[in-house]
Amino acid sequence: MEKSSDWEKATVSSHPCDPDDVETSPLPWERGEATDPSPRVATGMTPTVGLPRPIPPPQRASYVPGQVPSGEPRQPRRAPSEQGSCAASAFFIAAVVIVVLFFLAFAAVVTGYAVIAAQLPPPEELINRQSSFFSSKIYDRNGILLYEVIDPQGGRRTYVTLDRISSHLVNATIATEDADFYSHPGFNPIAMLRAIYYALTEGEVVSGGSTITQQLARIILLPEERFERSGWRKVKEIILAYEITRRYPRTTILEIYLNEINYGSLAYGVQAASETYFGVDAADLTLGQASFLAGLPQSPFTYDVFSGGRERALARQQDVLRLMVEQGYVSQAEADAAAEEIAAYEFEPPLSGETIPAPHFVVYARQFVEEMYQLSLYREDSYRIYTTLDVELQEAAEGIVADHVAALADHDATSGALVAIDPDTGHILAMVGSADFYDEAIDGQVNVALSERQPGSSIKPLTYLAAFEQGWTPSTLIWDIRTEFPDGANPAYVPRNYDDEFHGPVLLRYALANSYNIPAVKALQFVGVPALREMAARLGITTLTRDDYGLSLTLGGGEVRLLEMTAAYATFANSGARVFYSADPASPLRVSYTPILRIEDSEGNVIVDNSEPVDKEQVANPALAYLITHILADEHARETEFGATNPLELSRPAAAKTGTTDDYRDAWTIGYTPDLVVGVWVGNADNSAMDDLPGSRGAGPIWNAFMEFAHQGLPVRDFVRPDGVVEMEICADSGTQPSEYCPQDRRRSELFSQDSPPPGAEHDWYQMVQIDVFSGLRANEFCPNNVQERVMVVISDPAAREWILTTNYDLRGLELAPLEFCSGDTVVPEIWITSPAPEEAVYGVVPVLGTVVLPNFHHYEVQYGVGGNPQGWGWISGPHLSPVQDGRITEWDTTHLAPGLYTLRVTAWDQAGHSTEGRVQCFVSPPTETPTLTPTPTATPTVSPTPTASPTGTPTATPTPEPTGTPVPLPTDTPVPPPTETPTPTPTPGGRATPKP
Repeated sequence: MEKSSDWEKATVSSHPCDPDDVETSPLPWERGEATDPSPRVATGMTPTVGLPRPIPPPQRASYVPGQVPSGEPRQPRRAPSEQGSCAASAFFIAAVVIVVLFFLAFAAVVTGYAVIAAQLPPPEELINRQSSFFSSKIYDRNGILLYEVIDPQGGRRTYVTLDRISSHLVNATIATEDADFYSHPGFNPIAMLRAIYYALTEGEVVSGGSTITQQLARIILLPEERFERSGWRKVKEIILAYEITRRYPRTTILEIYLNEINYGSLAYGVQAASETYFGVDAADLTLGQASFLAGLPQSPFTYDVFSGGRERALARQQDVLRLMVEQGYVSQAEADAAAEEIAAYEFEPPLSGETIPAPHFVVYARQFVEEMYQLSLYREDSYRIYTTLDVELQEAAEGIVADHVAALADHDATSGALVAIDPDTGHILAMVGSADFYDEAIDGQVNVALSERQPGSSIKPLTYLAAFEQGWTPSTLIWDIRTEFPDGANPAYVPRNYDDEFHGPVLLRYALANSYNIPAVKALQFVGVPALREMAARLGITTLTRDDYGLSLTLGGGEVRLLEMTAAYATFANSGARVFYSADPASPLRVSYTPILRIEDSEGNVIVDNSEPVDKEQVANPALAYLITHILADEHARETEFGATNPLELSRPAAAKTGTTDDYRDAWTIGYTPDLVVGVWVGNADNSAMDDLPGSRGAGPIWNAFMEFAHQGLPVRDFVRPDGVVEMEICADSGTQPSEYCPQDRRRSELFSQDSPPPGAEHDWYQMVQIDVFSGLRANEFCPNNVQERVMVVISDPAAREWILTTNYDLRGLELAPLEFCSGDTVVPEIWITSPAPEEAVYGVVPVLGTVVLPNFHHYEVQYGVGGNPQGWGWISGPHLSPVQDGRITEWDTTHLAPGLYTLRVTAWDQAGHSTEGRVQCFVSPPTETPTLTPTPTATPTVSPTPTASPTGTPTATPTPEPTGTPVPLPTDTPVPPPTETPTPTPTPGGRATPKP
């Protein structure tokens, strides 16, 4: 305290008075002396006490009131106008009103402050309350004591003074939580605005709006209201913070805060946190360690490095370091070095010296209570926490996991995890986080049920549910063949199946049941990656937050938690309904599972009751969710890959799905009945690979054994088919409604949502197709003549057609229908006989002229028959191996034929054995002799002229057998494809005949 001045001593001795008279007592100065302010004595009634106060001019010794100058009298002022007088009056009245309102508002604020402050806990209780601890007990659902929470001495909470805390931690905490801690009066409006700014610019909460003093007031003095979100609580918090700031030094406030705050992993206070995470004293924390710890109190559960939050915790440390750089505590180089230090650090979870039942579950339940309900379990009050755990199921789960993992040692598997949930309530009935919580060699303290791991194919049902919402059905045909999926500038993505084989055409039911990879990737390509992420979020999976996922996401390319995946499958078991434990979409309790059944305070009052979910929402169409369940429960459908007997089959209806990641790092099985949903993981906590251990052989047996145990004594129940699911017949090859040509043995029943039936029969594989027999193309107006109707397999996918042709896929003896139709450029057969002309009379050796051209020509033959519709054919010539274009086809010797009507036929074949023909009808008529009236010795009989040979020359004649009597039909090898009958040709003008199809 500074010494009093001589003036002060003189004043006090010469003018003794009480403190309230100091400001109005006579002043000791003479006129002209300096007007120094009078000293003030604290009364405790005003925040300005102790501060120097200037003396107002009327009280100064040198003050001289203003005088009117002597001399001539003042001239009277001119009378103001009436309008000016009104304005002045109005202005005066307004000023008075404003002043009155101001003082009324000020009085209201002061009065309100006093009233609220009187209702709040005294700030003097800050120190007393912060050292009060209580014991809370954690029970299973049946009242069996699991754990007693007491003051965690011995490193879990050790009080240290501020001078024993690293300055790095102090600076990091202030930079992160309250940059103006040393200057504001307990609350900071600017900090609130800064918090909103960072939340908007960073996309997440980086710096809180509450000051350190506000947080401390909330934790210690407002425990019952700490999880309320109301303006009233905020007002009380601000008033308390202001009063605390008035009554306590900043160092005391900061010291209490750093010893009270929760750093996660059961570490309260900076000393416990330093020992838990780094094994050092709080005074020895480095910049990297301090900046890491300073970021944890914002959300200890989110940043829990021992339960899958390492990457988020490191990102939070980056935020802390950035704030320290911005506020000048460290340089950017120092911040970068600190970040690198912690990024390379291997966190080792602390081991408790005691053995407790269901250790992973107990730790999780305690964290859940503290995080979700903002309750401290060893201070404020004693709580009786009844969890959802079933001790009998928990003990069975721990034993089954341990035994089966031990049996998998040859496959380099060291750990396993299991979560069991009641699908109707979301209650967690069992949780095993590792094969042995107390085995450090396998990192047994790591709770893999809460860790982020790749799920393998267990995420495929979510992909197919999204596809169902976009119109796919259980009978949608998917081609399981080698497929390249473009990946931008990267090489194409080419997925492989687990058995490294292609299975050709498979329906969606069998693709999902057998866990084929290529169809799943095609399904994700159809719906899009955002749709799968949205579906996962809708079912409660919170970890698929990156924007760089590719199509491999449907094969497990993103990390998820076993607990959340198991809860997502519970939604399938509930026919698409998801339960919640908060109706507030923004609440952290808006989850579909809970480890807490109820919480009672020391007086037996139930403060939390989770016997039933608070809310239930239909997040997926019941019919579509049931279709997924029906597929996953189809034992016959999965036989191809899993065999007739496999671990996914129970003694009752059950739906299940396996998952296996690359290099066998994670093996999953998740499945459910109407009564229970169970998820199982097998692998190594350090993410090392196992040896050839898929989900069906690694996690499947654990799932099967636990499910059979858990259902002992329960009645057998099947999944209830909801309204909107219909049964329809399909053709099993195409997945469509069957056409009349679908074989009977390929027809079966399938389930559908009534809003998404299978495609119609016109889309079936088996169709009657009109084919141009020579071009092999689909017949139309460009090739109308040589048409044949055939039952063929119609497949339009070019890649699928190529696969069928290259693998000789069995099409049940049918041909693959062409996709192309005839066009104007299609070559069609031309079989024309231009000579002899129709109904022409011929005799002798008759040249046959015309055209014989067809695609893939092989040979042609020429024949004749008696009458217009011959019953048999006589051979003329052939086979001729060259086509003819407007030339001599052959020669026909008619000299041995009886006069009459004959049919001349030219038949041509292509390389495939298809034939077509041209015909013409003509008369064989011998020449008539002309009688001579006067015999003349030199006269010669006149005969009819013989046909003139073609000017193009006559080819070498082929010996023609002479028919005897009636021509006998000769057998030919011409195949006549059924069921088209050969039409009878009719003569056409110009000597052309209509070709036979």
